[in-house]
Amino acid sequence: MALNKKPVNGMKDILPYEMEVRDYVTSIIKETYRSFGFTPIETPAMESIGNLSNKQGGENEKLIFKVMKRGEKLNIPEATTEEQVVDFGMRYDLTVPLCRFYSNHANELSAPFKALQIGSVWRADRPQRGRYRQFTQCDIDILGEPSNLAEIELILATTTTLGRIGFKNFEIRINERRILKAMAAYAGFAEDDYDSIFITLDKMDKIGLDGVSAELLEAGYSKESIDKYVGLFEALSDVKDVAAGMDVLLEKLGEFLDEEVADWMREIAAAVNATKEAQFELVFDPTLVRGMSYYTGTIFEIAIPEFGGSCGGGGRYDKMIGNFTGQNTPACGFSIGFERIILLLMEQGFKVPGASKKVAYLVEKGYPAEKLSEVMAQAKAARAEGQTVLVVRMNKNKKFQKEQLTNDGYEEFVEFFNR
Repeated sequence: MALNKKPVNGMKDILPYEMEVRDYVTSIIKETYRSFGFTPIETPAMESIGNLSNKQGGENEKLIFKVMKRGEKLNIPEATTEEQVVDFGMRYDLTVPLCRFYSNHANELSAPFKALQIGSVWRADRPQRGRYRQFTQCDIDILGEPSNLAEIELILATTTTLGRIGFKNFEIRINERRILKAMAAYAGFAEDDYDSIFITLDKMDKIGLDGVSAELLEAGYSKESIDKYVGLFEALSDVKDVAAGMDVLLEKLGEFLDEEVADWMREIAAAVNATKEAQFELVFDPTLVRGMSYYTGTIFEIAIPEFGGSCGGGGRYDKMIGNFTGQNTPACGFSIGFERIILLLMEQGFKVPGASKKVAYLVEKGYPAEKLSEVMAQAKAARAEGQTVLVVRMNKNKKFQKEQLTNDGYEEFVEFFNR
């Protein structure tokens, strides 16, 4: 039986042109983030299954690629539970590994610690446009900084990076988990129901405000509470400015919203808008929820019009490291949707700026061996001048060969004939 030449469903081979774009984008990301003081680290592809299944990863915990025990530890005939045959899992994001890494090395790291991590993650998800089962994540996190300086730095670093890649007129949508809770409390919902209500609210962009209202009513919540809740979003429907949004909420929510939370958001907006480099808008979005249950404060998301959906996001998760150490540590992170950004650039026919000139030397079959060293010396001199030089044998179908090389970015051909 012939072997399967196609990659596993949901995973993909990366062709040379895309690899060139990916390398370029990665270099911009690393260069920019390093200029903000972020330090590259690396964590293993696998984690202990208990770390990945701690009920903080939201829906992602249902998508773990689990790794079976090996050798004598694997006893399938006598196993009655999954725990008896599984001990590791492929990481589904970079946040859980980072928290374990920090917990293990905190004494060796500067405080606060600014981490940069780029690597593959795996989720047993349904593949679709811009979503794969193996994909690259690109995260920056600040650990040990309790103030909103962390949020300001993360937003500025991320947006500066996107601007340098070539994106503009995008949005950073921002909200606060404490605002979400204050709005739910004002409406009269029980605290135990918040998570369920927020799951419904998170569908706003798909089902609209009427759909959210209908779903909450169907779930058994009182019409009075639903009307009060919906009324808040109606009052904020035309409000994008963060400071203006805080003014509306303070007036509407009264004692349910702490002035300190509003000031926290105003300070972030003022600092970002005053010092941003890229062309984007910071937008207050009271419907922004973010699915991960480990978020404790500020949350944000990237919206690029060309994609029509989220191209990254993040937020504050002050209690997650405490699961490893027993002591909570302030933490905040931002993840760029690397694969979706690459997809957009590929669809736009992106050309890597400043790339070296690519020249192909086509050497005819039978070209004298004593002259071949001259060809290699000529290629060496061209490379020393900064050119990319490919030396290959000339095919019989030279036209097709040149077409393929042109697709790979080669713009000039030098031919060496046997005569």
